[in-house]
Amino acid sequence: MTSQLFSPYKLGALELSNRIVIAPMCQYSAEDGKATDWHTIHLGHLALSGAALLFIEATAVEPEGRISPLDVGLWSDETEAALGKVLDAIRKHSDMPIGIQLAHAGRKASVAAPWQGGGQLGLDQGGWQTLAPSPIAFGSHPRAPLALDLAGIARIRENFAASAKRAARLGLNAIELHAAHGYLLHQFLSPLSNRREDQYGGSLENRMRLPLEIFDAVREAVPASIPVGFRVSGSDWVAGGWDIEQTVAFAEALEARGGDFIHISGGGLSSEQQVPLGPNYQVPFARAVKQATGLPTIAVGLITEPDQAEAIIGTGDADLVALARGMLYDPRWPWHAAAQLGASVKPPSQYLRSQPRQFGKLFG
Repeated sequence: MTSQLFSPYKLGALELSNRIVIAPMCQYSAEDGKATDWHTIHLGHLALSGAALLFIEATAVEPEGRISPLDVGLWSDETEAALGKVLDAIRKHSDMPIGIQLAHAGRKASVAAPWQGGGQLGLDQGGWQTLAPSPIAFGSHPRAPLALDLAGIARIRENFAASAKRAARLGLNAIELHAAHGYLLHQFLSPLSNRREDQYGGSLENRMRLPLEIFDAVREAVPASIPVGFRVSGSDWVAGGWDIEQTVAFAEALEARGGDFIHISGGGLSSEQQVPLGPNYQVPFARAVKQATGLPTIAVGLITEPDQAEAIIGTGDADLVALARGMLYDPRWPWHAAAQLGASVKPPSQYLRSQPRQFGKLFG
């Protein structure tokens, strides 16, 4: 039988050769928001993997929106030029579509890289004052964020649109807006972090307002040929927080506005989360959204085996599957999945002679 994982798919106007997506993965390797040679190496080898779509890591729309001082940004001519240099190098050797995740870290900003402890940086350590919907600190962070006023909200909305325009100029093929993992737009969505009493807080409709306004601004800022969607957390994994029912409502609102896809992860908002880790542990979120809407869904959640990914697509739980850590561990995962499932991939010509004898049709 023909592999469903390796069947083509159309995401908005974007033609994809299979159903495998490489999820955004922070590298903490930028210099003043500018992508570096590390990004050429990292993204370059993933662009040779045989996946259908590669997303660049969470990319800040303003300096204060970086998770750490080492995060990539797209807020200036300098950051745009640096990322353009990386993309130019990759495109000489790969025709894989490349998307970008635009983000603002909100109260989770101003921290050290994970291998440097990951704690909140002091203002005398290169850190900065963080921003959020409400002045509620994340976890054990000693410095609480400032609550955004309406002018600050408008500025961030405009900065998302401005970064999207830069992404379009760079020829990027898709835009994902980051509303997952406890970052700013997720902070607005969740009642645990959003205690506002104005039009951006309180009811579900109000808490969804800013992410949806940002979608509208980005959608208007870029050509219709570029699919625009969201990454969301399907649940905070905390009682009384954001949950799958609210996620479905958000997906329905996004679909009504012309959203092209939704990429459903989970958690990241609260240090009190209780996450039931295991294979496919977040796939039910994608299934629920897919059953309730016509919105193309991307599933994640410890998807590591080819048969596992094939079943997710074959049973209709999701339209696409995304891998992150699994791709770091095995950057040729799509090759190996195709070999196991009897499908084929398109390698660079320089690697054609690596085809194993027992998989004579792997490289088409």
